[in-house]
Amino acid sequence: MHRLWPSDVTPPTELDDAALERLYAYPDPLDRPLVRVNFVSSLDGAVTVAGRSEGLSSKPDKRVFALLRDLADVVLVGLGTALVEGYRGVKRTEVRLERRRRLGLSDVPPIAVVTGTCALDPMAPLVTDTTTPLVVLTCAAAPEERRAALAEAGADVVVVGDEEVDLAAALAALDERGLRRICCEGGPALFGSLVAADLVDELCLTVSPLLTGGEAGRITRGAAPDAPLRLRLASALHAEDSLLLRYARPR
Repeated sequence: MHRLWPSDVTPPTELDDAALERLYAYPDPLDRPLVRVNFVSSLDGAVTVAGRSEGLSSKPDKRVFALLRDLADVVLVGLGTALVEGYRGVKRTEVRLERRRRLGLSDVPPIAVVTGTCALDPMAPLVTDTTTPLVVLTCAAAPEERRAALAEAGADVVVVGDEEVDLAAALAALDERGLRRICCEGGPALFGSLVAADLVDELCLTVSPLLTGGEAGRITRGAAPDAPLRLRLASALHAEDSLLLRYARPR
């Protein structure tokens, strides 16, 4: 993996794990939650192949995906994406434990799932196959019996909003739990809602060297913000014909 930007070295330099870690490090200290969104898309803008993101990914993309989880306090995801992609709790690995303990983080980040309905089986792997309790960010309109069943199964059920999930309140609830480094892994509806609420700080986007055609959606979906949010290019990497871009809003 080579860095194209920022770089004053020609040809671009190969990045080892330590250099990648420095490049993607969260600002320190953080005085509020920082939302980093991570996506992969095709050259023609598709967010999935055959309904899942797996067909767009690559070894370099998976390397950065794992690193972003390693650096985060919490992984934020919409329930639909978590179910389609077969989410389970984040696993301990030797690399993950070394990195996170060195950085003063918990052994693994919890997953926080956003759902307005709590339509999640309490016996689903997302709830049961984890070493860190699942955080469920939901609203008062979600059926009380579903909320109670998830709480009984060990999930940390947090009501943030009345008729729908209030994302600003959700971030505040994560902040109260000491979870400020937020890595959002989608899906498009959640990302679109975060954009509309002006809550996105960074976008990490892998552009896969594929033309997929078809009817796949884009990486955001939903209501538009009052005005487009302009980000600056923070870094650009390339590997195996993929571009790995990171954009950030000025701080």
